[in-house]
Amino acid sequence: MNLFQMQNEEFRNRHIGPTPADTEQMLNTIGVDSIDTLIHKTIPASIRLKKPLNLPNSISEQAFLNEIKRIAALNKVYKTYIGQGYFNTITPSVILRNVFENPGWYTQYTPYQAEISQGRLESLLNFQTMVADLTGLAIANASLLDEATAAAEAMIMLFHHANKTENATKHQFFVDEHIWGQTKDVLITRAKPLGINLVFGQYQNVLLDDTFFGAFVQYPAANGVIPDYRGFIANVHAVGAYAVMATDLMALTLLTSPGEIGADVAIGSAQRFGVPMGYGGPHAAFFATKDEFKRNMPGRLIGVSVDAQGNKALRMALQTREQHIKREKATSNICTAQALLANMAAMYAVYHGPNGLKNIAKRIHILTVALQNALKALDYTIAHHHFFDTIFVDTEVQQIKNIAEEQGINFYYPNNNTIGITIDETTTQDDILNIAMVFAAARGNDTAAVTFDAIFAEENHIPEFAHRQSNYLTHPVFNTHHSETQMMRYIKQLEQKDLALNTSMISLGSCTMKLNAATEMIPVSWPEFSQLHPFVPAEQAKGYQIIIKELEQYLCSITGFDACSLQPNSGAQGEYAGLLAIKRYHEANNNHHRNVVLIPISAHGTNPASAVMAGMKVVVIKGTAEGHIDVADLKEKAELHKNDLAGLMVTYPSTHGVFEESIKEICAIIHENGGLVYMDGANMNAQVGLTSPAEIGADVCHLNLHKTFAIPHGGGGPGVGPICVTKQLAPFLPGHISINHHLGTGAVSAAPVGSASILLISYGYIKLLGKEGVKMATEYAILNANYMKARLEPFYKILYTGTNGFAAHEFIVDLRPFKQSAGIEAEDVAKRLMDYGFHAPTMSFPVPGTIMIEPTESEDKAELDRFCDALIAIYEEIKAIENGVSDKNDNPLKNAPHTQLMIAAEQWNHGYSRQEAAFPLYYVTQNKFWPSVARINNTYGDRNLICTCEPIESYMEK
Repeated sequence: MNLFQMQNEEFRNRHIGPTPADTEQMLNTIGVDSIDTLIHKTIPASIRLKKPLNLPNSISEQAFLNEIKRIAALNKVYKTYIGQGYFNTITPSVILRNVFENPGWYTQYTPYQAEISQGRLESLLNFQTMVADLTGLAIANASLLDEATAAAEAMIMLFHHANKTENATKHQFFVDEHIWGQTKDVLITRAKPLGINLVFGQYQNVLLDDTFFGAFVQYPAANGVIPDYRGFIANVHAVGAYAVMATDLMALTLLTSPGEIGADVAIGSAQRFGVPMGYGGPHAAFFATKDEFKRNMPGRLIGVSVDAQGNKALRMALQTREQHIKREKATSNICTAQALLANMAAMYAVYHGPNGLKNIAKRIHILTVALQNALKALDYTIAHHHFFDTIFVDTEVQQIKNIAEEQGINFYYPNNNTIGITIDETTTQDDILNIAMVFAAARGNDTAAVTFDAIFAEENHIPEFAHRQSNYLTHPVFNTHHSETQMMRYIKQLEQKDLALNTSMISLGSCTMKLNAATEMIPVSWPEFSQLHPFVPAEQAKGYQIIIKELEQYLCSITGFDACSLQPNSGAQGEYAGLLAIKRYHEANNNHHRNVVLIPISAHGTNPASAVMAGMKVVVIKGTAEGHIDVADLKEKAELHKNDLAGLMVTYPSTHGVFEESIKEICAIIHENGGLVYMDGANMNAQVGLTSPAEIGADVCHLNLHKTFAIPHGGGGPGVGPICVTKQLAPFLPGHISINHHLGTGAVSAAPVGSASILLISYGYIKLLGKEGVKMATEYAILNANYMKARLEPFYKILYTGTNGFAAHEFIVDLRPFKQSAGIEAEDVAKRLMDYGFHAPTMSFPVPGTIMIEPTESEDKAELDRFCDALIAIYEEIKAIENGVSDKNDNPLKNAPHTQLMIAAEQWNHGYSRQEAAFPLYYVTQNKFWPSVARINNTYGDRNLICTCEPIESYMEK
């Protein structure tokens, strides 16, 4: 290999942690002579791939950046006034650089370990406060996937709230015609499997009765109008139903809030608060509601509690609401959110403050009024008098469209005789003149006049009832950090409270916290990708089309399938889309009765939750003592349900970290009984290049691009969950109104390609590693896991291995014996690991009282050793309790984590030293991470639920 060929393979060594020398030592520890031998002993020969993946060879990082820049240039960034739920926005540079492009923020995990997540928890609490204040409702969650999904979640929450039993008496849901098309599309998809009847129409004319459980309107409406919904909402309530209102946070800085108008739920997108359009995503949706719905609300909820020292601390509240606990009884399958984007939106509000936001909104409104006046002066008819940022012009479209596109301008064209124009914060006075000139040219004029002076005072087009009188964002956090210096330091202050991948390894089993390489990330910020509206004409997005097409081909090659949809914007959405494909396939073959899905008892909680949402009946399959699927039980239940079997949901390798040798037999049993096999791709990091979903016999799978394919977790989102399918299922992939030009084609996300902008990351990951590199990544993921297993098994019991005693890419450590012998539980070990500078592995899943470790291929041997050393030291601490050397109640594990304040306190009343508490091993002294709070009292937080920023008085010393 010459130097130039070596350059093309350099990225493998950047991404994969162990060096050749490390690899040799690790193989010796495991007791095998090569990686090939390890893989042979780990993965059944019957499912190994016989030929290499059909992927390109690897390229250098510079070559990739040059290539992606060339592709980016094929996207045309016009001045876009399409609106329809997506807006140009200005991301403040201090937020772009210090949050969006900062690994201290984007490589964090979901804040389940709250003591080392206080920074992002505070920012998410700011998000919740911002949403609750602006919507005028009591409680808001910490974001959802997109606006259309949030609308569907609201509908389903109210459906279950109104119908307490399976026999629904209130099954009708009214949807006003003037809402976004993509929202209608997703509502149709989500309503049908649950038997919800959608009634479309005009809110002024609908006849409601007691069969309706809810109604959905938009404020301002999709045509720009600001309707007075007060009478309508009173009518909704009069029949015992509830009102959902889609809305716009920017508009609400000027408009009366949904809560004051009477809405029970308010949803929408926070995208225009500083988050780029990105050809459709990712963006943070919001969901606010009344206090009575707090225990039914989907998504994550941040709440205030106290720690063991009595200090205020934040945590995720009411976690028993979540799908991984409720499983088939869940009413939502939401597993992730859009935390990174919610944090950006919250920071936008913190930076601008209430006055800054109001000024932005005023400027938008002034420019919209100025445009309306200019077009009226040119003798155009404006459809409505009242509006915030959108006007509709009644005129013949084609000539204006031609002139506009020649000038690099996009408008919205709902039909041949209407043009919609939406103004945003990036619009300037010159832009308004340029728009007016387009319309003037269509009239044969070469001049147009625009006046801006004193418009807001004299000619306000917001109706009287909608003038906002209530205050918002009064908390000091929104009224302090308005200089860039203050903002930079606030962001840094929060970042330093959180452990991310730029601190140490995060070995969460089934979460695949691998390297998110900077070269993969850089293009996401480029304007050619970040500033494209999802509904621009296809010829303006040729760069995106190339990436989408090639990525779909790569993922089909990796999975062995024939077709792919990139639309699902989370793993759980991918599950749902995959199950809908199976359901629609059976329906197309006149097998509407096939609605039973078999799910192993060890499955992730999203599996049964997604199945129920898809209108399926869940039948649980037992597991064996070895942690495998009980094939006899599976066969018995498959044959029992052979007439109504829809399929099987199976994770491979299993959630126990094992390649089950019976997998082909399992898939064959399902097929023999008329069902199809859905493979959950959560553990795909152990398959790529070595086996595949098609090879094991599956028909459809979802992939977590935020796991296997290097998209960062962002502190709890974004995620991407594309599905790949066989040829027979290809016709049943999700459609979209913007592509199919009609409703009801199975859309699962608001945007046609979901979170399009971050597809660049996975595209880069595959291009940089190439066909040999992605296979090597899988091999090293398995090597790293088995090395750690080998180091830890003299001290801990390892649950579940394959036939030859090896794990896949993750393994489970059994901590249950220590509860009896020393009173130590999994939570104590998790909190103690924080003192050693590590985030805990996955706790008590899939087996209660255990931890599941997944190191990924990106961690080097030294980091693996540090983590193993920490767990071995903790084992010795447990032994000290068992032997009576340490007190059963006063010991480093029970009191963990130890904060800087605890260590520096004047008094130290413990039977172990401060050094033992805070610096238990030498390496910790070299890179100490201090948890910012002590162990948090979860019960207190749920019993005293506070989910917005507390009043300033609460921070005063008692």
